[in-house]
Amino acid sequence: MEKDNEGMLEEVMSLEEANEITAVEDEEYDESQIQVLEGLEAVRKRPGMYIGTTSAGGLHHLVYEIVDNSIDEAMAGHCDRIDVTLFPDGSVEVSDNGRGVPSQIHHKMNKPTLEVVFSVLHAGGKFGGKGYKIAGGLHGVGASVVNALSLWFKVDNCYEGQRYTIEFEKGNISKPFECVGSSNGRHGLTVRFKPDPDVFTDTTEFDIKTLLTRLREQAFLNAGIRIVITDKREKVKEDPLGAEPEEKVKEEIPEDYDGEELDEDLAEGADDIGEKRDLDLGGDEGAEGKTTYVEDGYRVYDLMYRGGIKSFVEQLNSTKGKIHPNVIYMKAMKGDVIAEIAMQYNDSYNETIVTFANNMATIDGGTHETGFKAAITKVMNDYARKCGALKDTDKNLSGEDAREGLCAVVSVKLTDAQFESQTKAKLGNSEVRGIVEGIVTEKLSEFFEENPDAARAIVEKSLAAARAREAARKARDLTRRKGVLENSSLPGKLRDCQDRRSELCEVFLVEGDSAGGSATSGRDSRFQAILPLRGKVLNVEKSRLDKVYSNESLIPIIQALGCGIGEDFDPEKLRYGKIIIMADADVDGSHIRVLLLTFFFRHMKKLIEDGHVFLAQPPLYKVKGRGGKERYAFSDAERDAIIEEMGGNITAERYKGLGEMDPEQLWETTMDPETRTLLKVEIEDAILCDEAFSLLMGEKVEPRRDFIKENAKYVENLDI
Repeated sequence: MEKDNEGMLEEVMSLEEANEITAVEDEEYDESQIQVLEGLEAVRKRPGMYIGTTSAGGLHHLVYEIVDNSIDEAMAGHCDRIDVTLFPDGSVEVSDNGRGVPSQIHHKMNKPTLEVVFSVLHAGGKFGGKGYKIAGGLHGVGASVVNALSLWFKVDNCYEGQRYTIEFEKGNISKPFECVGSSNGRHGLTVRFKPDPDVFTDTTEFDIKTLLTRLREQAFLNAGIRIVITDKREKVKEDPLGAEPEEKVKEEIPEDYDGEELDEDLAEGADDIGEKRDLDLGGDEGAEGKTTYVEDGYRVYDLMYRGGIKSFVEQLNSTKGKIHPNVIYMKAMKGDVIAEIAMQYNDSYNETIVTFANNMATIDGGTHETGFKAAITKVMNDYARKCGALKDTDKNLSGEDAREGLCAVVSVKLTDAQFESQTKAKLGNSEVRGIVEGIVTEKLSEFFEENPDAARAIVEKSLAAARAREAARKARDLTRRKGVLENSSLPGKLRDCQDRRSELCEVFLVEGDSAGGSATSGRDSRFQAILPLRGKVLNVEKSRLDKVYSNESLIPIIQALGCGIGEDFDPEKLRYGKIIIMADADVDGSHIRVLLLTFFFRHMKKLIEDGHVFLAQPPLYKVKGRGGKERYAFSDAERDAIIEEMGGNITAERYKGLGEMDPEQLWETTMDPETRTLLKVEIEDAILCDEAFSLLMGEKVEPRRDFIKENAKYVENLDI
């Protein structure tokens, strides 16, 4: 049954009513309305301005801010170990063996310097003084922001033979600064804090995988620095299959390696005014420094990578076939700027370029990424013409062609990094582009000349990408001529909604005609559209764009959404604010969900980033009690709880598919905005997402087989 058309989706205030309210507010606006927020009060009032969000992402950002300060100490050559410990009370501790924080009375603030660092915004040793020549925390708000957003915050500082402490609660001093005696030879800073649940209302629980991802990046970016994460929140339980917990593995370090020695170039930083360049065409140093073990009953993750960003690229490419065996590594220093690049081509159809500036992940790129891409395109075209792969009459390879299958890490370190915000998402230093472009142009050209077989394989892949792009253009033009991709052409099976305001409308991508029929009958046609999927959804991880245009399952989706793909992709043309994948709660349904998510991630990632993609959650069980009373359970635990609550003669029927539900049931359990559960698809870490899709959906079988073997023991509900 389709819902009637009476009423509106939402009540809209009239313009006249809004003007009346505004007028009243304007009359009351005087000097008393002007507020001045002092100290860290502004941070607690608007935390999103400083950490981006108060959800899980912002929560973990607190740890990153403190760790980044220790990383800055390491880049200055004064620290080689950082410990991060998670405690059962929800707090986290970050400790390093650096110099500690100067603890004299600050010459300007007339307060202990330790207090100033953790309680005053824009206070730090990274603003052009001699404390740090290269640092990521250039705004001086990180540590004090963490303090402001913590329920409590404790500092233990060992500096020049003495130990100093200070404690805060919600940014206010709870235990004054004091010297508690000798440090007994210790040096460095220890910070322990507990996030404030009044600020982080979604969650205050740290996710170990999220922390590991970021801290592993830092270990990759700073070769020779050890980062140890200990999870003391619970004791390690016995393996489900009865295996013993891992024993501690001692790292075997070659005799000629000095584990205490940091990269001399980094330590010297801007002292070297000259220009120094280095090119490494391979070498398998790997990630021998990484160990995971149990100590005193707690899981410990011990990270150190001697190969640095070369090991980083090796990990990113671990689930993909390599076009050439060794990672290409290059490094240059010019003035105060150090540029370091590692790259390797694989057999996938996607590019993975990860960029950093002063160890901060610049997820929105910047001048270093622009210079890198420009150099890749230039070198590829120059060599292709030199070796005859491109004729004089041929068009140049595009940047996308030249970068297909490229996996690269670009890291720059500079004394005066200019970021767009405290979250440091984009680098703005104009001089960095020329430095990165210069080193890549020179050294990649050298590599091609010295390694003609690898160069030829890389160029051939780029040429294949160009041919596929041309084929995709012809396929797109053909479908356009047929009217398939025009906005006015909607797929025949689409049951569209009446409203045309995209922000209010939603489309269900439904598995099968049977479920599609029930969904069509059960929907609210005012704002809900239904698109039954037919045929097998293409695995785009194994296919180029030209194959997408001929797939009978994906073309209707592209038509219905209206925003195009590839060169035509325009998120502003999206016809629905919510794209809801509704598939059966079985193995086949899971496969369809993964195939569709792969398509969205590879070809419409912006829709995921903007929060348009959701997963419907149909019930797993229908529980029948006395008197014909029915309830729905979405998990085994919920089923058991309902059975216990209802008591008596109870039956629980497991749904085999959406088609088993009548329209009323489907509306009530899965489609009604008042009662349904939707999971928003989010990209918390693009690198992990890329690895996951490559692992699960890519061409390479061995990593997928290993993944299944390692994780089979965690399967609880096997659908066979």
